Amino acid sequence: MELYVGMDVSLKETSICVVDGDGKLVCEGTVISEPEAIAGFIKANAVSAKRIGLETGPTTTWLWHELRALGLPVICIDARHAKAALSMQINKSDRNDAVGLARIMQCGWYKEVQVKSVSCHETRAVLNSRALLVKIKRDLGNQMRGLLKNLGLIIGNAKGKVFSRRVEELVAGHPLLQQAVRPLLTVREKVSREIADFDRQLLALARDDVQSRRLMTVPGVGPITALAFQAAIGEPARFKRSRSVGAYFGLTPRRYASGEMDWSGRISKCGDALVRTYLFEAAGVLLTRVPHWCALKAWGVRLIKRIGFKKAKVAVARKLAVILHRMWRDETDFQWSSREAKA
Repeated sequence: MELYVGMDVSLKETSICVVDGDGKLVCEGTVISEPEAIAGFIKANAVSAKRIGLETGPTTTWLWHELRALGLPVICIDARHAKAALSMQINKSDRNDAVGLARIMQCGWYKEVQVKSVSCHETRAVLNSRALLVKIKRDLGNQMRGLLKNLGLIIGNAKGKVFSRRVEELVAGHPLLQQAVRPLLTVREKVSREIADFDRQLLALARDDVQSRRLMTVPGVGPITALAFQAAIGEPARFKRSRSVGAYFGLTPRRYASGEMDWSGRISKCGDALVRTYLFEAAGVLLTRVPHWCALKAWGVRLIKRIGFKKAKVAVARKLAVILHRMWRDETDFQWSSREAKA
């Protein structure tokens, strides 16, 4: 008899439901949210389970890998798709959600989510920590600029150590203002040193990785962008077409078509916001700082003349995502133009 299992996972407990091929309830129960406990319940009550489903969530990666290692056919589905089906239930509870997920597994009305490897999540953890420190540094700088601007003290365009010296010069004759600003300045300098340490670690990580070095042959793409792109994709074979990667990162326009209405809007901004930001920055570097011409830069410059700089950067960012994926799949370096491209 074919059996299907649905699991509604929380931090402490997991509700499990087992249904047969006709969707009839076979058994249900609650166990602690540990892989061994979950596997024990399933092997005791649904050893012949064909599909075991759980939604995306904070502990999904850990549970998916552990249950797979225990030999269970676990499938991860998008929580938004599950919500669309489970919203038909009148009463919301963990038990009812587990029943609904089991029946989703039974009827096959789901879209499986690719669960990335542990190494991808570890790389992404480092990138997220660095991004948070960059935000903190920016916020501290803006806070100090605002405090000084109220008294007519303008820092101006200053970066790195120049920023610290400029702040010290402006607050030299203001004892109370020194008490307000110097702790922020000390924290900002400490954060700057931590960011520099992260940059050195990520650069070393990219140098030791063949794929990262290959992606960095694209003009404008550095080690952080290359590592973030790899961590977000995980496995390049999951995309049948490279052009789908642009939509995956939310760099393609939204579209609404119903009846006589059919319009396209701004980019969807779905998917990984951090990678989308890095691709957008890489596009800006390519268009403004890279001295050598290539077909991609020439295409972007033509777009600038037609639709403006900001929209052209978005288009180039989408093209970069497509090119990076194709290079990764084909294991090829970036191909520069054989002759100088003309804008």
